Amino acid sequence: MNGGADLGGMMGFGPVAPETDEPLFHAPWEARALGMVVALGACGQWNIDASRFAREDTHPADYTRTPYYTIWLKAATRLMLEKGMITQEEIAQGVPLTTAAPIKRRLAAEDVDAMLSAGGPADRPEQGEPAFAVGDQIRTINNHPTTHTRMARYARDKVGTITKVHGFHVFPDSNAQGQGENPQWLYQVAFSARTLWGAQGREGDSVTLDLWEPYLRTVS
Repeated sequence: MNGGADLGGMMGFGPVAPETDEPLFHAPWEARALGMVVALGACGQWNIDASRFAREDTHPADYTRTPYYTIWLKAATRLMLEKGMITQEEIAQGVPLTTAAPIKRRLAAEDVDAMLSAGGPADRPEQGEPAFAVGDQIRTINNHPTTHTRMARYARDKVGTITKVHGFHVFPDSNAQGQGENPQWLYQVAFSARTLWGAQGREGDSVTLDLWEPYLRTVS
């Protein structure tokens, strides 16, 4: 969606200034917040795309001024409310008032390292043939959904070149809405900086994005 999480090409935010020797966490609560979100995700009540949408579906003004892990906690709270895992009264009082909601699985502390190491592969058995091949030119669709998408705003309705076929992967746009994984072919697509940014793009520079087949059209 076109929200505070999709800022590519936006002006007025100043330069990106990486912090020297930046720590993994700037305060103990951030580490705890990450642990809570990982544990909640392991319950199987929602998928990674739904959790991403819950974070990005925040008013842009609030998103840009809210600490990173605060956004994570607010999104997790929203998802728990939607899934009936907690109530507003429990949040207000800070104590459980209802019977615990059933969950699909529970993440034990001793299993965390193995789970994180295994990751969550999104590739699926291939079906059919990809519509595009390496070297093909494509044009991205010009679509602005109010739901989750991985089609970056700054690269919509732009011509690029397929540089790799990744395989068959879960389609985030449908998965985030609870409409099933609906796997699609996934491609690596290169765009010249001039195509994306016009005359302000530096000659010879390029940007590479991983894009699903429904985002792409043949260049006529």
